Amino acid sequence: MASAATNFSLSLRTKQQIPISKPSFFFYSTSKNNHLRFKSNKFPSHSVSTARNSRICATSSRVMDPSAAKSEPTLPTTVEVDLGNRSYPIYIGSGLLDQPDYLQRHVHGKRVLVVTNKTVAPLYLDKVVDALTRGNPNVSVESVILPDGEQYKDMDTLMKVFDKAIESRLDRRCTFVALGGGVIGDMCGFAASAFLRGVNFIQIPTTVMAQVDSSVGGKTGINHRLGKNLIGAFYQPQCVLIDTDTLNTLPDRELASGLAEVIKYGLIRDAEFFEWQEKNMQALLARDPSALAYAIKRSCENKAEVVSLDEKESGLRATLNLGHTFGHAIENGVGYGQWLHGEAVAAGTVMAVDMSYRLGWIDESLVKRVGDILKQSKLPTAPPEIMTVDMFKSVMAVDKKVADGLLRLILLKGPLGNCVFTGDYDRKALDDTLRAFCKS
Repeated sequence: MASAATNFSLSLRTKQQIPISKPSFFFYSTSKNNHLRFKSNKFPSHSVSTARNSRICATSSRVMDPSAAKSEPTLPTTVEVDLGNRSYPIYIGSGLLDQPDYLQRHVHGKRVLVVTNKTVAPLYLDKVVDALTRGNPNVSVESVILPDGEQYKDMDTLMKVFDKAIESRLDRRCTFVALGGGVIGDMCGFAASAFLRGVNFIQIPTTVMAQVDSSVGGKTGINHRLGKNLIGAFYQPQCVLIDTDTLNTLPDRELASGLAEVIKYGLIRDAEFFEWQEKNMQALLARDPSALAYAIKRSCENKAEVVSLDEKESGLRATLNLGHTFGHAIENGVGYGQWLHGEAVAAGTVMAVDMSYRLGWIDESLVKRVGDILKQSKLPTAPPEIMTVDMFKSVMAVDKKVADGLLRLILLKGPLGNCVFTGDYDRKALDDTLRAFCKS
């Protein structure tokens, strides 16, 4: 079988050198079997306070000092998403909404539209408007407040954004600002990509899910009744501003939901991060500031590197969807908004791991570790009883990763931190997994 291998490595430029293991990221591809294999690229093992002045392409340039005095503004961690002339920073830190420069430097023109929802608006809308306008009287801000929930991630709700933009006579120099979780970020980004054929936009994610995953990388869109995120565009923001203080108002269920995406990074490409999570999950659930800051930073580093290498998901980026094919079927099957995205992804991850084990690609100890960490995170490890084999298959048949009628899946293969994106698998294993988790 013909194969091609390509090496990827991190570009490290730092005043304080960090030992880093030999790059070990490879992929192999064959058109015959439609198969990509990925081996983890090891990040250096370091604590939150290590390498304060480091700069790593697609990774952090400054790490917050958790012990810094709250009274003094601290420089944020900056993770760069390297996309050439469309590159942009991810700012991560406490109190960033009280430091207007980070937002204002990315606003184009004099008109801003903040897109948020009924839950987030009372908490943070005034603070964001102040950050956009403080010392900047020439900027005027409009806002549109949408209903909250995955069930509203549809065309009817999206039109409310366009209505407000058109009624406000916004022009091509305007900036859209997404203030909220993944639903708001996806819809605001999609609206920005389409309004006047594309305007500037900024992400201000306020949930763990959005901060570690959905706000980074330019995936935008809405759901269709037949499938999740089937209508959308790749459209990159000007920046992502993550004020970790916004997590103080996040419900426990939403916090746990976001941790599903954090766990994903460890499973598919960053074994050391997964091992760190196993030791620090209780600190994350307890909202320890330094633990959350590190988890967000390292997740963004992983996401930024993958996006930099494969912006439009031709192969490598698809691996970020571990558990999502099963998970999206769950969200659709029970009705959007009934299960949170991370809850569905957690159950979907268990199913993907089960299938990987049935194929003989991973050992039983990894199956147990995945189940244990998801339970520790207070996330579901099985789909709801309403789901049937036929329900899974009908939704998975229109999944975005289907190519020429072939359902490609992200599965684990080999030691922790390794995965494959492939359509070359025994269909019996998929059927056996579905039957094992469904009553009919």
